[in-house]
Amino acid sequence: MQLSDVDTARNLVELFLKRTDEKGSAAFLGAKRDGEWQTETWQEVADKVCLLAENLRKIGLGDGDRVMIVSENRPEWCIVDLAIMAAGCISVPAYITNTERDHVHILDNSGAKAVFVSNAKLATPLLPAIMRTGIAEHLITIDAIPPFQSGDLTCRSWASMLIGDAAQARAAVTNRIASIGRDQTACIIYTSGTGGAPRGVMQHHGSILCNVAGAAEILESDFGLDENERFLSFLPLSHAYEHSGGQYLPIGAGAQIYYSEGLEKLASNIEEVQPTIMVVVPRLFEVLRTRIMKQVSQQGKVANYLMDRALSIGEHKFEGRNRLRDRPMNLIVEKLLRPKIRAKFGGRIKAMVSGGAPLNPDVGIFFEAMGLTMLQGYGQTEAGPVISCNRPAAGIAMDTVGPPMRGVEIKIADDGEILCRGELVMHGYWQNEAETKRTLIDGWLHTGDIGHLDERGRIKITDRKKDMIVNDKGDNVAPQKIEGMLTLQPEIAQAMVAGDKRPYVVGLIVPDAEWALEWSRANDEKFDLTALQDLPAFRSAISDAVARVSKELSVTEKVRRYAFADEPFAIENEEMTPSLKIRRHKIRDRYQERLDALYKK
Repeated sequence: MQLSDVDTARNLVELFLKRTDEKGSAAFLGAKRDGEWQTETWQEVADKVCLLAENLRKIGLGDGDRVMIVSENRPEWCIVDLAIMAAGCISVPAYITNTERDHVHILDNSGAKAVFVSNAKLATPLLPAIMRTGIAEHLITIDAIPPFQSGDLTCRSWASMLIGDAAQARAAVTNRIASIGRDQTACIIYTSGTGGAPRGVMQHHGSILCNVAGAAEILESDFGLDENERFLSFLPLSHAYEHSGGQYLPIGAGAQIYYSEGLEKLASNIEEVQPTIMVVVPRLFEVLRTRIMKQVSQQGKVANYLMDRALSIGEHKFEGRNRLRDRPMNLIVEKLLRPKIRAKFGGRIKAMVSGGAPLNPDVGIFFEAMGLTMLQGYGQTEAGPVISCNRPAAGIAMDTVGPPMRGVEIKIADDGEILCRGELVMHGYWQNEAETKRTLIDGWLHTGDIGHLDERGRIKITDRKKDMIVNDKGDNVAPQKIEGMLTLQPEIAQAMVAGDKRPYVVGLIVPDAEWALEWSRANDEKFDLTALQDLPAFRSAISDAVARVSKELSVTEKVRRYAFADEPFAIENEEMTPSLKIRRHKIRDRYQERLDALYKK
């Protein structure tokens, strides 16, 4: 298998079919059904892709038509995505957490002619949106859904779209995709809406292929790829990070993809699947770190001592101090602690790649200290989405996001904004010329991120340009750094800080529920998270946590006052994106009066 053919592939479907010819009857897609992990081979998947593509053409879809996907991560998601492209159409993924209003926006904006939906639950908010917009002509259901009055909408089952001769379908697809070039739009990925209405990013085939080539080159040169690479797909495939990194990177590498059953079963899925590569967002790493540290803390003095020593060694390594006197203890930790931690991740992990949001260096140091290689990547939907990634060959620094990937050019603007150029950069936003012109200037993507290149050419990000707090004295404050430090405290689950055009920084705090439960038991109080927040002793404990963080911050960064949020930031209340980033504008809209009051005390 040659990774160099990713560079020469004309489109994503051509790359997939080439891998199919190489891998044939080898396992490709895996999912748990009836309590057992079951797989489909490359050839079985390719047959379905080609049959589905030809049947999409038969029902009237043509070149450039948009087709929407509303489905949880499962093998059919990959098959549908490839089939849409193989039919000459454009894939439009949608989040399964979308409301009816969200679906209306995407249907209206994309003009999707057909929609795939996986089950009845996801069809509930989707169907009214389809009826309201009246744009989609076809609905294809993967699992059966109850009958409904469909009007002009034609409904088809999954099975009915897989009828035909697979060999003839393959020949037709091969002929069609020969005219699809790298510059043609492959999909429209909608941004997660951290700053307002989602925008449709037009990702062309070359954008994703450029990402795949760059990422595969890192994995091959730094870790070595073999015939048994296995990815565990957990993040939403409607997110560009998982779409490129969790679907097309494995295809380019000829790897297997297994689909997680969800957050509740993720830990057991990891142990069962034994992935070699994991693509995850920082928030999940933070949760796993907290969980592991709590488990170790309950295992007695020896386990806690080993954990403390491992973290100390990790910090020394991060600081560039490889001390000789650490070596004996490092050997002990390697024998007694790290194998137990690695076993929780299946025992075969080569690298875990963090992206989608900034990773707190303390979290990265923790996993490195546990013997798990952590690579922090950086990018955005408008760039395929991966722009850079840490790698051992360049020297991993947890406070950077590594050097630009192959084929990526970076420069820093006069105001510190990171600019990016290369095949990975989008051609623009779908039906949004004004925003396209604002974001793409002379071929450079204006990322909206502030940062610089260090002495080794690695990108160091300080904050989002539009999220940067500028206080009343003109000082710049990076909120994500402060929030990351706050949420590493055991007392605090979530935080958002504010202070734009104000004299100091204030915070909105969501206490950690598990910690609060333990606190209430220790203090002989009834566990009611809302009621606890009125107790002076409880507030004092949270204040101590905030004060610990403030000791590590500059004068302008210190959190002087805080208030409690009414409930956790969540996808359901629209205060978090599906990739677990907080939606600042939504939170500010809800709590602005409470934040303003912190300046009146």
